[in-house]
Amino acid sequence: MYIQLNNIRPVYLEPEKITGSEIWNRHVKIEAGNFVEISASSGRGKSSLIHFIYGYKTDYSGSILLDDAKASQMDMRQTALLRSKKLSIVFQDLKLFNEATCMQNILVKNALTAYANEDQVNQMAERLGVKNKLNAIAGNCSYGERQRIAIIRALQQPFEYILLDEPFSHLDDQNREQAMFLIMEEAEKRKAGIILADLESSPSFPATERLKL
Repeated sequence: MYIQLNNIRPVYLEPEKITGSEIWNRHVKIEAGNFVEISASSGRGKSSLIHFIYGYKTDYSGSILLDDAKASQMDMRQTALLRSKKLSIVFQDLKLFNEATCMQNILVKNALTAYANEDQVNQMAERLGVKNKLNAIAGNCSYGERQRIAIIRALQQPFEYILLDEPFSHLDDQNREQAMFLIMEEAEKRKAGIILADLESSPSFPATERLKL
């Protein structure tokens, strides 16, 4: 799957934040399997861009093509199919169910996709240092622990692109590296691409393209 951004811009973003962008009001095509890093300071629309591609928000001008389909014209069934088969996401605010356990949060996704199993979840959690948190209530965990749970949840499905919105903001360098390696490993298994939106460029991310928002 390719993703094409045609002159898109958030309708609410100030003109001065559009000027100089390598994405807003430009034609950008992200080819299948690419690792793309998008960096920008706060308030320039990183989360908005991720939400636009995922179909979570539509308050933008221009158009987004996912292969030959225009995102804004997809119906609910098409959008649901896209999210279950082709696009996975780690939201900046995570969107976990804080009253449920971490394992329950992960298995909600797996119940919808039947992609993995509990053994694989346990292996991922051990790699990311949160295996001892799987039976804990998500809302009682630290933000960094919840970030790692959200990353594991996002990997419990097939995808052609995984969208990452500041997914490592509360992780130290070691945990960030482990999480990144796991994501890249899973993306490579699926021959999938990664779109990483973050505050600063990360030399450790092997991007095929780096764009300033």
